[in-house]
Amino acid sequence: MADSASALEEQQRWAADLARVLALYGFLADAYVLEFFTDELWSRLPCSWQAALAELSPPALASLLLERTRPTGVSYSSVWPLSLLAFRATAHTLAFPRRPLGGKTGTSAGGRLEEFRHNPWQSARLHPLFRKHVKPKKQHEIWQLGQVVKKLSTLTGCRRVVDIGSGQGHLSRYLSFGLCLSVTAIEGDPLLVGRAIRFDRELVQALEKEQARRGQTPEGISLQGPSHVVGWVDPRAPWQEFLRLLQPEKDEEGALMVDRPVDAGPSFPKGAPVRNYQASLLRGTESEEEDMAGCGEKTLASLGPTSPPLESRLILTGLHACGDLSVALLRQFVRCPHVVGMTSVACCYMKLSTAETSPTPPPSSSCPPEYGYPLSRWVSALPGHQLSYKAREGACHALEDYTLRLQEESATLRTHCFRAMLETVIRAADPAKKCLGVQSINKAHMLRFEEYAQLGLARVGLDPNTPLDPPALATMLAQQHKVVAFFTLALLLAPLVETLILLDRAIYLQEQGFHCRLIPLFDPTFSPRNLVLVAAKTDLHTALSGLGVED
Repeated sequence: MADSASALEEQQRWAADLARVLALYGFLADAYVLEFFTDELWSRLPCSWQAALAELSPPALASLLLERTRPTGVSYSSVWPLSLLAFRATAHTLAFPRRPLGGKTGTSAGGRLEEFRHNPWQSARLHPLFRKHVKPKKQHEIWQLGQVVKKLSTLTGCRRVVDIGSGQGHLSRYLSFGLCLSVTAIEGDPLLVGRAIRFDRELVQALEKEQARRGQTPEGISLQGPSHVVGWVDPRAPWQEFLRLLQPEKDEEGALMVDRPVDAGPSFPKGAPVRNYQASLLRGTESEEEDMAGCGEKTLASLGPTSPPLESRLILTGLHACGDLSVALLRQFVRCPHVVGMTSVACCYMKLSTAETSPTPPPSSSCPPEYGYPLSRWVSALPGHQLSYKAREGACHALEDYTLRLQEESATLRTHCFRAMLETVIRAADPAKKCLGVQSINKAHMLRFEEYAQLGLARVGLDPNTPLDPPALATMLAQQHKVVAFFTLALLLAPLVETLILLDRAIYLQEQGFHCRLIPLFDPTFSPRNLVLVAAKTDLHTALSGLGVED
C-alpha cells in the first residue's frame, strides 16, 4: 500500500507541474495557427525566441525541438536563450513516455511495423478472419489491446467483457471469436451496429465454410460471437441503468433481443430503442437496416435497483471512445460493484465536457456538476488546471507524424501558411467571419494560393472571385518558415495536455481506492493515441506493471 501511496503522490506532483507549465505557456497551446497573421502571433514570442527560430529549416525544427534526443551531427545555428532551452527540456521531461514498454516499437529496418513487414495491409499477428474490413491501424490496435484485455481477464478471473463505443465491432469480434471471451458491444449509432452485425455474420459464414472444408474450426477460434446493444452510456447515469443495457431476452424464435421504451432511465436519449443481438443466432437479412428492424417488439421487464446481470462480474473496455464516453467508462468502473476491471484508450479530448463549456446545473439540483475534465479532486483544486478547447484539440495531433513531415520537408507544411493567409482574405471580405471551418482542401499543397483561396472562399460562403492583394500575399508567403516554427512550438505542448488529462483520470481512480496503470501500448508512429489506462478493483499492482510488455 505504501508503494501505491507514493505513486499517487508522485502523480499529484507531476500533475501540479503540468498545470503550472501549461498556465505559463498557455498562449501557445490556445493559439490557432490560422490566426498567425491576423493576430500577429509571431510577435507574441519573446524576441530572443524569434531570433533563434526564425531561420530554422523544418528538419532542424524536428531535431532541435520535437525529438527527445538530438541526433549526431545536428547543431544549433545560433546561441539559444536559456528560456527556450528550458521550455524544450521541460516539455520533454513532463510528457508521458509514448514508446511501448521495453523500448521496442516492433519496427523493421525499412521503417515498417514488423507485423506488416510482408504485407503493408495485413497484420501477421491477426488471424485472416479478423482482418476483413479492418484497416492496418485498427488491426494493430485490436491485437495489442486484445492481449491486455485477455490478460486482465485471467488476472481477475472474469470472462465477461463490455466494449463501450464499439463502433463496427472490430475489437468485440476479436475478443469474442478470437480470444474466447463473452462480449457485449454497446454502440449508440444504429447504423454502425447494423454493420457490426453484418460483419459478424460474414465471419460466422467463413467459419462454417472452413469447418465444412476441413471438418473442424480453425484452432483457437470460438464459435460464440459478441452480442450487440444499441444504447448510450451516460457518465451521470446510476450503475443500475448501465446494467439494464446488458440484460438479454429472447424472442419467439430464440434470437437474443431487447427492445426498451425510451423512458427507462436517464442514460437513454428520447426516441432511441435499445436492442441486443448475438451473431451466432442472427437470421440472414441482407442489409444493415433489416438487421436493425428484424427483431420483435418485446419490452424488457423493469429491473430492481440491485438486480445483477446474468454474470455478476464484468470488465469494461473502450478503444478510442470519444470525449465523455471514455469518462462514462471510468465512472461506471468506479460506481458499479459488478465491474472488476477496465481498459480505456481515449480519443477526441476536445469533446470532453468542462465547467467552461457545459451549462451550469439548475440551483435546485442536489447533485454537484460532473464534467469530463477534470475528474479528480486533486486536479480540480490545482491553479491553472483549466484546458481550453484548442489545447484539448491540439492534444489529439500526431506528434510523431508531424516530426516525420518536418524531417522530410514535406510540401504539405505549406498548408499552414495557406490557411493563415486565407484567414486574412476572409476577414477583409467579411470581418464577422472568423476561424471558420474550411476543412481540408484536397492536395492543397500542390495548388497556387490563388486556386486555394477560390476553393476556401466558396466553402465559407464568400465570392470565390474576391479580389486579392498580391504584394501582401507574397509578403506573408515568404514567412512560411515562421508559421511552421510557431506551429511546432505549440505542438511541443500537445503531449503535456494529454498527459495532464490522463493523469487526472489515474489520480481519480486512485482517489477512489483502485489500482491503475497508464501504459503506452500501440506504436505511436502508427497509432498516435496510444496510451491505455488499465485498472482493477483487486490488488494487482505487480501484475499490472507487466501489462503491455511484449514477450
